[in-house]
Amino acid sequence: MIHRRARTALASLLLALAMPVIAQPASQPVPSAPVEDPVPGELLRDRDFGVVSRQFGLDRQVEMYQWRAEGDVYARVWNAAPIDSSGFAPGHENPKRIPLESRRWWSDSATLDGRPLDTAVLQALGEWQVFRPGFSRLPANLAASFQPEGDGLGSAENPLDPQIGDLRVRWRELRLPPLAGSVEWRDGSWRLRPDALQPRRNEVEDAELMPDGSGALSRTTVWLVAGLIVLVVGFVVLRRRRRARGNG
Repeated sequence: MIHRRARTALASLLLALAMPVIAQPASQPVPSAPVEDPVPGELLRDRDFGVVSRQFGLDRQVEMYQWRAEGDVYARVWNAAPIDSSGFAPGHENPKRIPLESRRWWSDSATLDGRPLDTAVLQALGEWQVFRPGFSRLPANLAASFQPEGDGLGSAENPLDPQIGDLRVRWRELRLPPLAGSVEWRDGSWRLRPDALQPRRNEVEDAELMPDGSGALSRTTVWLVAGLIVLVVGFVVLRRRRRARGNG
């Protein structure tokens, strides 16, 4: 009985040794700093106008031509928000609302070195740049109301003479600078370093503010003034010595 159990245990051990060892996936090392440039990820789309961006953010800016009161004088201006004209003089009525809204899209699939990039990095370090998209996918209903104007679209029949209530639409793309030194790997994604937005010490020059706070004396200015004082003092001393020799 004992020999049978021993043989069974030995057979089990040999079977276990004969089975192939299943390799466990090696954990990827935590990156210390990014190496490559950030990648935007999926395309961003303004489906209302068929505008597509390949960058990290897409911004649609809508403005309406409206009356604005400046005291007793009325001026016509482009403004992104409705201007309340309820107290304006007759003939200066504005539409109560803007029929199109400004919108902003952020990339939620951006990566850095193939790893997720936190959206807060885009919002803090990204730079908005105006761009002129193609309007080949402009829907028919909007194509009947808008025409190309500058870098965007406008609803005015004559762009040089817009009327109250006319709209203009512009787009911007968000681009990212190199991120080395500005991000760190934390909690499963590249995130903004706590000191990324603080001004670098070398960029802020020590200065003494004037009493009214309107100006400052830099170190360079102080050294120039000090040098000028030394020159004046040296000149005075040299002149006195010459006079003393002449009197002697």
